[in-house]
Amino acid sequence: MVDARTEIEIETAPNPTFTVIWLHGLGADGNDFAPIVPELGLSKLAAVRFIFPHADHMPVTINGGYRMPAWYDILSLDGSNRQIDEAGILATRNRIRALITRENARGIPSERIVLAGFSQGGAMAYTIGLTHPEKLAGIMPLSAYLPAPELLKNEFATVNRDTPLFAGHGTHDDVVLLPMGTDARDQVQALGCKVEWHTYPMAHSVCIEEIRDIGQWLTGLIK
Repeated sequence: MVDARTEIEIETAPNPTFTVIWLHGLGADGNDFAPIVPELGLSKLAAVRFIFPHADHMPVTINGGYRMPAWYDILSLDGSNRQIDEAGILATRNRIRALITRENARGIPSERIVLAGFSQGGAMAYTIGLTHPEKLAGIMPLSAYLPAPELLKNEFATVNRDTPLFAGHGTHDDVVLLPMGTDARDQVQALGCKVEWHTYPMAHSVCIEEIRDIGQWLTGLIK
């Protein structure tokens, strides 16, 4: 059961026929990306429901145990000695799968649902999208990384191998370094996925050029 109070919904027109579930980054909430919707330049004829969930507050190990909105605890980002909160990752996956199921019940099939996310939310978009047992419309990780490569490899859903995948990253990102983004891209490509890869001269953020590219990509999916 998904509590509707735990997310923000924006519909671009009545009776949506397409859904984008967009996960925010560590320490933010669903309000973070809601203002982007009008900037995407989607056709006024496109009826799209955007869902921006709020992560639960939890202690985050790499931030000294400080409680903040997070999709899972980050124990370490050291690629050579990575520790993961697999239980937290799986709990968030279950929550987003419940959102997908709710959208199905509202008349939006999985193949018309995009999973998107920024930073930690993008890490979950990779993980949830590429392990989802039903075909999705698209997967969009922004400034992201792979939090659990072995989990993804072991539970990779071949039904989403050809799902359109847009990945964007800032060349000056000092939070999720660019090599973490390219490593995620390379590992996903090794699974046979085609990644539409974009870089932008920005830090750990989004920029006008990226928003424009996202809008064009989404427009291509909404038929």
